Amino acid sequence: MKEIVILSGKGGTGKTSLTSAFASLARNSVFADCDVDAPDLHLVLRPKIKKTIGFHGMKVAKINKEKCIECKRCIEVCKFGAINENLEIEKDECEGCGVCSYVCPANAIEMVDRISGFIYISETRFGPMVHAKLNPGEEASGKLVSQVKEKAREIAIDKEFLIVDGPPGIACPAIAALSGADLALMVAEPTLTGIHDLDRIIGVAEHFGIKHAVCINKSNLNLENADRIKDYCKEKDIEVVGEIPYDVNFVKAVVEGKTLLELDRTSKTSKLISKVWERLLQLIT
Repeated sequence: MKEIVILSGKGGTGKTSLTSAFASLARNSVFADCDVDAPDLHLVLRPKIKKTIGFHGMKVAKINKEKCIECKRCIEVCKFGAINENLEIEKDECEGCGVCSYVCPANAIEMVDRISGFIYISETRFGPMVHAKLNPGEEASGKLVSQVKEKAREIAIDKEFLIVDGPPGIACPAIAALSGADLALMVAEPTLTGIHDLDRIIGVAEHFGIKHAVCINKSNLNLENADRIKDYCKEKDIEVVGEIPYDVNFVKAVVEGKTLLELDRTSKTSKLISKVWERLLQLIT
């Protein structure tokens, strides 16, 4: 099994649109949506959930009322106001620091797991998909991404490809999505912020020794900046595997719950995406 992860240094580059288009072209593959903070690959792949797994992102305090001597020392030391006067834990306020448990003279407070989100194992018209949703306000999204990939790899063990739609940016979730990949495709848009953030995500891939290539999406929106990206890649000896023009049919396809290739496989943009996929296969084999 070969693992391809699609990343971008910033949001809005069209990373998920390209990932879903690749789903139309891939065979014998498993798909993973690792943008757990704002997942949207499901809008196009329309997965049917087969299994739901609770995700324990962090621990919260729990007071054993039978042991509690009501000294209220825990209330005094809690900097987050997570313990009320009735000695009840406000779970949405608790940050899981454990100070209350440390200072409790009666050992009446323990740190317990709480559900911070869910992992879904689903089926799509293109093959199995693993995706997740982090509950609002929760942390540990990098940990959740790692668990999504772990489940996806288990399913993909006898498949040809695992195709991962990674999160934007360069933080822990992106690093977790990139970890162990055979090839990373960096999707860039021809804007000044797009060029800046492309440089950052490439720096992450280089740091971890992950083979990578670049695709310029919406390339015709600013030809000067598109040329800057190509010059940057040439200077760093990074292959630009394709230039995809801005195409309103991407939006139309999402509205209809389709990939761009399902909407019109014969269009110029669809053919360009097909060539990008063919080149990725050459790079990874």
